Amino acid sequence: MIQRVMPELMGMKNVLVINDEAHHCYREKPPDPDDEALKGDDRKEAEKNNEAARLWISGLEAVNRKLGVSRVIDLSATPFFLSGSGYAEGTLFPWTMSDFSLMDAIECGIVKLPRVPVAENIPGDELPMFRNLWEHIRKDMPKKGRGSDQELDPLKLPTRLLTAMEALYGHYEKTYELWKQRGIPVPPCFIIVCQNTSISKLVYDYVSGFHRKQDDGTTTLEQGRLALFNNFDPTTGNPLPRPNTLLIDSEQLEAGDALDKDFRSMAADEIDRFRREIVERTGDARAAENITDQDLLREVMNTVGKRDQLGGAIRCVVSVSMLTEGWDANTVTHVLGIRAFGTQLLCEQVIGRALRRQSYELNEEGLFNVEYADVFGIPFDFTAKPVVAPPQPPRETIQVKAVRPERDHLEIRFPRVVGYRVELPEERLAAKFNDDSILELTPEIVGPSITQNPGIIGAAVDLDLKHLHDTRPSTVIFHLTQRLLYTKWRDPGEEPKLHLFGQLKRIAKQWLDDCLVCKGGTYPAQLMYQELADMACNKITAGITRRFLGERPIKALLDPFNPTGSTRTCASTPPHRPLGDRPAAEATSTGWCWTATGRANFCRVVEGHPRVRAYVKNHSLGFEVPYRYGSRRASTCRTSSCWSTTAAGRTTCCTSSWRSRATAARTPRRRSRPWRPTGSQASTTSARTAAGHLRSSPRSTRSSPTSRRRSPPSSRASSTPHPRRR
Repeated sequence: MIQRVMPELMGMKNVLVINDEAHHCYREKPPDPDDEALKGDDRKEAEKNNEAARLWISGLEAVNRKLGVSRVIDLSATPFFLSGSGYAEGTLFPWTMSDFSLMDAIECGIVKLPRVPVAENIPGDELPMFRNLWEHIRKDMPKKGRGSDQELDPLKLPTRLLTAMEALYGHYEKTYELWKQRGIPVPPCFIIVCQNTSISKLVYDYVSGFHRKQDDGTTTLEQGRLALFNNFDPTTGNPLPRPNTLLIDSEQLEAGDALDKDFRSMAADEIDRFRREIVERTGDARAAENITDQDLLREVMNTVGKRDQLGGAIRCVVSVSMLTEGWDANTVTHVLGIRAFGTQLLCEQVIGRALRRQSYELNEEGLFNVEYADVFGIPFDFTAKPVVAPPQPPRETIQVKAVRPERDHLEIRFPRVVGYRVELPEERLAAKFNDDSILELTPEIVGPSITQNPGIIGAAVDLDLKHLHDTRPSTVIFHLTQRLLYTKWRDPGEEPKLHLFGQLKRIAKQWLDDCLVCKGGTYPAQLMYQELADMACNKITAGITRRFLGERPIKALLDPFNPTGSTRTCASTPPHRPLGDRPAAEATSTGWCWTATGRANFCRVVEGHPRVRAYVKNHSLGFEVPYRYGSRRASTCRTSSCWSTTAAGRTTCCTSSWRSRATAARTPRRRSRPWRPTGSQASTTSARTAAGHLRSSPRSTRSSPTSRRRSPPSSRASSTPHPRRR
């Protein structure tokens, strides 16, 4: 190993070892039974860290055995034990000789001063929303990397995330113009740290632009929503030879496709300089002959903020975990965290990417001028101490999915209704707006519109959305009309009715003038966020429907991108225990409790019904029925309901039928006891329940009730009607 890795050391003795980033070099402690077990991404990251530490320390021990090591000097900005190492996370290494903490560096002025949110214009919360952004958006973000074939829409990012991005970007614009006026040859850098590769790609596409694939196979360009980070020419739509935004993650580095094909010709001088540096570092002229796109992308990443080098013009970097350490760009002024930060160690590592000063020149007073780094989404605590978490019992998880292909013939398909509208009149469109048509944009809906970012010393700054006031009303009307046309007035499988654009634009302008109310520092330009645009489109569509109510027929509006749902796509992990392991529940005088026994008895009833062909529990199927309750638009999705397909081929929801059945059988005001099957009833019920819900085990895969078919008449002969009460 020594001959292969470090042949220059062969024959030497008493080697002095200097470990950089030494928090990755330690001998892990054997696990304790009482230690809390890590899960998911945390467990994978801990395993990766332990393997790297094991390899590192084993290599040093091999050098010590063969050559002899006189001393080892560890250098690290975070000399703490990592999560999963077997030691209390965040505990200082016991062999630390000198500890110059981040707080010491900040107080001495040798690093930038981080400014984090401490106040906002939303009352009630102890911690500002943008201090720990992930906790407020995690349910709406993709859970896995982009290795799957899932199609994700960058424009569907959560509204609160977009508000945070706009607020931080608005301050970046001011910083960019200030640097430009001062003649600084490189731009400030805005870095975004994401949870996984799916999120990083969504955010990258949103800020820099992307090509949307249409149903006919063609693509249309969606310009980047943050102008300074756009990677496409706003006039021609062609990719910029030198990108403004860079996506850095493991998949992008492997692909090497983040650079335009004209990049090599535009950056010829920088590439030649890169070749000379390779020859100087390696002494091998052949190593610089064939530079791959992956090599260029890595060099762009490593030279962000460095004048006359490949990454000198980069303004925004979107990453997953490639920038937590070892990246020394000194032009970073803004950091946005879109991930979980379980430890203060990770918070320090990510914030540390922004703390390298841009200049170390002294001013007239012999001191450093203060430099700031504004941070959103990273719950950094300047006074954090290591905390030992109590052990938690593991949770049992069971996957529920459709059994395929054995039971494909039992598939149930249903329409995915997203709303209702009138049939289009042949004459002029009109709308009737009332109090229900009013939409109020407030910080409670969009997220804080004013966030105060102070440092522990120095000046504070208010990050707001005032730059959105410069957006022209015609731009907002155009985007709103386009969204209205493509989502509300377009039938599945058909082209948008472009001849209605003019009329819908007139109605959209009328709604904006009369029904939009912006409060608390919000602006109409935020209607270009897709979630808010959909809210506005629902109000406008309801106004058009109201105008023609009673004159034109009403039709259900299907999801234009996914008009039909199916039980074959069912896949979920229910939060409750398996059916057979739960105790029976008693019935009450007011109705039947939908517990394990209730669902089992319902399955027994539909099993014996001659008109039921298939049934399924409505859980994670995506079946919802939209409706309006007063001025509020809502939808119902009963997880305890069951769908059934009759022999005639009609698909119906059986919740109301079951409730009617239960109500008819109910006896008034009498204490009840749980029904217990006896004799042949017991054997029949247990057999059918097990058939409808496969017996579960802690690590087994349960079948969905989707795949249950009515038993033949002979097997149902011994079944008797279910008595609601004795």
